[in-house]
Amino acid sequence: MSAVMDLARKARQASRRLALLSTKEKNELLSAMADQLELRKKEIRTSNEEDLAAARKAGISGALLDRLDLNEKRFAEMVAGVRQVVKLADPVGEVIRKWKQPNGLEIEKIRVPIGLIGIIYESRPNVTVDSAVLCLKTGNGVLLRGGREARKSNRALATALGEAAVKKGLPAEVVALVEDESRESIPEMCRLEGVIDLLIPRGGQGLIDTVLEHARVPVIKHSHGVCHVFVHQAADPAMAEGIVVNAKCQRPATCNAAETLLIDRAGAEKILPRLVKALRAKGVKLFGDEAASQAAGEKLALPVNWETEYLDLTMAIRVVDGVGGALEHLEKHGSHHSDAIVTEDRNAAQEF
Repeated sequence: MSAVMDLARKARQASRRLALLSTKEKNELLSAMADQLELRKKEIRTSNEEDLAAARKAGISGALLDRLDLNEKRFAEMVAGVRQVVKLADPVGEVIRKWKQPNGLEIEKIRVPIGLIGIIYESRPNVTVDSAVLCLKTGNGVLLRGGREARKSNRALATALGEAAVKKGLPAEVVALVEDESRESIPEMCRLEGVIDLLIPRGGQGLIDTVLEHARVPVIKHSHGVCHVFVHQAADPAMAEGIVVNAKCQRPATCNAAETLLIDRAGAEKILPRLVKALRAKGVKLFGDEAASQAAGEKLALPVNWETEYLDLTMAIRVVDGVGGALEHLEKHGSHHSDAIVTEDRNAAQEF
């Protein structure tokens, strides 16, 4: 039996224990995990610094370094996120639908845990904690396989979560981390039919394609994040500026950062110069079509294509004809990950 299979079987056994926990017991477990993360903060941060140093030495891009960085602020947000999940309603046992048959038989459709959820992800160590606590809250076990660039961070985080589980009388494998970093470990997880009940890949298109090629278990996937902000002719200029700058600049390396700005032709000359100025002030490199150059009052280089996930301070700008033009662009070039409209026109917003 391989190490991955052995760990997966232990995680599955642990998931049966989780499925029987009450809401109170699950919340106490998550609170203990938040406490243990804070207790192990120094070791976790040290491990993350070691991962960052190795990544810099390996020449990893700035975007990936940003994803990897578990700095003081992000660590605090991660722990706060665990405590927020404690406050969420427990979906397990919720009656979705019920009815009575003519013969008097009463039937209920009830939410239950899925079982063991496998999550394969890249770069961001906070995903280790985020994924684990959401699975545990819903009574599911979790088998994690992170990226090699975050190996020490993931190990430190998973160890802390496991320690908290043991303190609560549960197996450490309620949060199981696959440390086999070979390429074969991912296809092997994908083939664990009857052990893993659901697989969720979080990462680049290469990872998604690998999972889809080998999966023998159900998969929930997302696509890459070619995200858009459409500024409608009825947008408030100040609101548009705030949203566009935030969507591009707050964390440009994340998959829900805006990569393309769509401008309504009817309002382009009024609002685009302001947006270009604000983006330039934040150091954003801009591409654009001819209409965008004309409306902005400066020559913008044409983008290589409209389907690039830049993951840095780069943005493409295109002028479109109203909501219809924006939707046509999204259908042809978008990934349907995260898209927004800025407008004061409720009908336009509803259509979008």
